[in-house]
Amino acid sequence: MTRHSVPRDPREPHRAATPLELFFDLCFVVAIAQAATGLHHGLSEAHVGDAVLGYGLVFFAIWLAWVNFTWLSSAYDSGDVPYKLDVFAQMTGVLVLAAGVPRAVSGDFTVITLGYVIMRVGLVAIWLRVACLDVGRRRTALRYAAGVVACQAGWIALLLFPRDWWVGGFGVLAPAELLVPAWAESAGRTPWHPHHIAERYGLMTIIVLGESVLAATVAIQSVLDAPLMTTSLAGLIVGAVLILFSMWWVYFEHPGHLLLSSNRAAFQYGYGHLIVFSAIAAVGAGLSVAVDQAAGRTHLSTVAAGAVVAVPVVLYLTSVWVLLHRPLDRRPVSAAAFLLAAAFVLGAAASAAAVFLIGVLMCALLVVLSLTRPAGWPEH
Repeated sequence: MTRHSVPRDPREPHRAATPLELFFDLCFVVAIAQAATGLHHGLSEAHVGDAVLGYGLVFFAIWLAWVNFTWLSSAYDSGDVPYKLDVFAQMTGVLVLAAGVPRAVSGDFTVITLGYVIMRVGLVAIWLRVACLDVGRRRTALRYAAGVVACQAGWIALLLFPRDWWVGGFGVLAPAELLVPAWAESAGRTPWHPHHIAERYGLMTIIVLGESVLAATVAIQSVLDAPLMTTSLAGLIVGAVLILFSMWWVYFEHPGHLLLSSNRAAFQYGYGHLIVFSAIAAVGAGLSVAVDQAAGRTHLSTVAAGAVVAVPVVLYLTSVWVLLHRPLDRRPVSAAAFLLAAAFVLGAAASAAAVFLIGVLMCALLVVLSLTRPAGWPEH
């Protein structure tokens, strides 16, 4: 690795996401959009249980693929030719994974597993290269490589079993995937960069928000194409816009790098974002369902249509408060603002104007946070 030292300096000034990392992230746009579309259609057809389960399994796979690369690149991005070619190979795996998302939502994980095989050949190759070049962390790198290979072998073996076994197999292999970094890092911490990690997670948050913005745009277009613009349809448009803008504001209220002070904090931050990301994408799917309900294109009731927006918004607010706000702001007023907002949002699902009310409640939360912010409080 020639362009940068091995490993990268975790105190490197002005460390930012590289164009290659941004290109890598963009490959996940299609996969996330496919997962959200599958959730939208499943909910609109009133197959709530199957839709949520399929979405959860698929989104975990998408998120895990991104996480594996993100933390590795923060510590060992050399930027030389072999590294770039390896990342291109992993990106090819991401594209295959994205192509397999619609089938995976229906329970066929064959293509998505093939994408993982392609990705992880490249991932293991980098870890083996690290083991050769970073002698001080050789055990850590070899543990990562061994853990990734073992878990991937498990996913491949699971294809040999009936589809009914997938949920049980997922219950075993998913925790194993999450334990690999903890096991590897116990042999020596990799030199990930706090500012760089926070920026990477922030950029992925924007990408996932972009998917929800796209869903809201399509929903608004279908509303505007309606023969008659009613008060309820206008409220749906306003509410959708307020929800999305407020979600961005709440997330970027505090700088994330202040939270990344140890491996324990890193695991909480890194893994907790699974709920943040999946909730954001689910909000977009929920807004599409709300439009379907307003247009009479779904069998869901008004309350159910409101709930598919309210529930992911509540999950989002709760996870963002736990991960990003509470560690930096332990004032009772902050906790009360988030918890009351979440409670009122959930209650708003019963209203015929659920989306509009949720948008207003999100704005009210922002007003409270802004008015009660102490002087000199850290901002993004």
